[in-house]
Amino acid sequence: MKFEIALSLLLVVLVGITIIQGCNGKAVQFIFGDSLSDDGNNNRLSMTLAKANLPYYGIDFGNGLPNGRFTNGRTVADIIGDSTGLPRPPAFLDPSINEDVILENGVNYASGGGGILNETGTYFIQRLSLWKQIELFHGTTESITKKLGKQASDEFFQEARYVVALGSNDFINNYLMPVYRDSWTYNDETFVEYLMETLEKQLLVLHKLGARKLMVFGLGPMGCIPLQRVLSTTGKCRDRANKLALSFNKAANNLLISLEPKLTNASFKFGDAYDVVDDVIRNPYKYGFTNADSPCCSLGRIRPALTCTPASTLCGDRTKYVFWDEYHPSDSANELIAKELIKKFGFTGVGSPSPAPESDIAPSPSN
Repeated sequence: MKFEIALSLLLVVLVGITIIQGCNGKAVQFIFGDSLSDDGNNNRLSMTLAKANLPYYGIDFGNGLPNGRFTNGRTVADIIGDSTGLPRPPAFLDPSINEDVILENGVNYASGGGGILNETGTYFIQRLSLWKQIELFHGTTESITKKLGKQASDEFFQEARYVVALGSNDFINNYLMPVYRDSWTYNDETFVEYLMETLEKQLLVLHKLGARKLMVFGLGPMGCIPLQRVLSTTGKCRDRANKLALSFNKAANNLLISLEPKLTNASFKFGDAYDVVDDVIRNPYKYGFTNADSPCCSLGRIRPALTCTPASTLCGDRTKYVFWDEYHPSDSANELIAKELIKKFGFTGVGSPSPAPESDIAPSPSN
C-alpha cells in the first residue's frame, strides 16, 4: 500500500479537479493526483504495491467494500465535487470508460504513489506519475476531439477548471529516502527548485492542451503524519519534512504568479491549507477530534503498519481520528480540508448536488 503522506492530503491532493461545461451543459471533473485522490486506478495496476483493495478501506463509503480510495470514506476531491454539484469521475482505468462517460462524468487520473517526478515512488513498481497522467489526459483530448470536432472540443476543455495536487510523494517516497538518487544529488533548496522546474513544464503542457482555469493545491505538514512520527525518536512531528512542505508551497505559489500573465487567458491559482491542517493536528479537540497522531486502522502496537488489512484493529469512533492509516487522513479530516479549500477558492455549486455515500460513518464495534 502506498506509503503516502497523508497530510499532503491536504492539499490534495494535484487533485486535478477539472470542472468542465460539457456539450450538454453539465459540469464534470478531471482529477490529477496521488493516493489522496485515487479512486481505483491503482487497484487496476497489476504489479503495483500501492493498493487500497483490502478491508477496511472504503468501510464508510457506498457498500463498505474497498473501492480504491486510500481512506475509510471520501477523498477531498469527492467532497469538493459533491459540494459543488459535480458528478464523481470514474478512474481512468475503469473498463467502462468511453467518450460518452467522459462527457457525462469526467475522468480521475490520480494514482497512489505518483509524484511530480517520474522517479518518485519507484519501489511501488507501478504508479502513474504526473507526466503519465498528463499523457493519458492528452489521449482523452484527442478522443473527445474526434467525437465533437475541434471547435467544440477546444471549448469543452478551455472551460474546464484544472487542479494539480501532488508533491508529497516526491519528498516522502523519494527525496527523504536515501535509497533514491535524488536524496544525495540535491539539497533541500535545489530539490524544491528541481520540482518547480518540472512542475512548470507540466503546467505549460496542460495549458497547451486547453487548461485555462487551473488550481494547484499545496502540501500539508508532511512531518506530522503517523508514519513520520513513529519513525522519529521522539514521536513528535519531523521538522525538516514540514519545512520542506512550506518551501514547496511558497515556491509553487510564486510559480503560478509568474506563469499566469505569460499565458493566454490563464487563471492560475494556488490553494494552501497548511495552516488549518497544522492547527487540527496541534489542537484536535478544537475541531471535534480526539486523536491526531496515530492511525484509526492499525495493527495495535506493531508500528508502522504499511497498510490497513482485515487483521487490523479499528479505533472505536472513526469520526474522531484525523488519520485513517499511517499515511492518509480519515473521511472526517478530508471533509474539514475540503471545506477549507472550498472557502479559499470561493467554489459555488455548478449543478445538482451529488448524492452522499450510501453508508454513513459509524463507530466501529471493535476498539
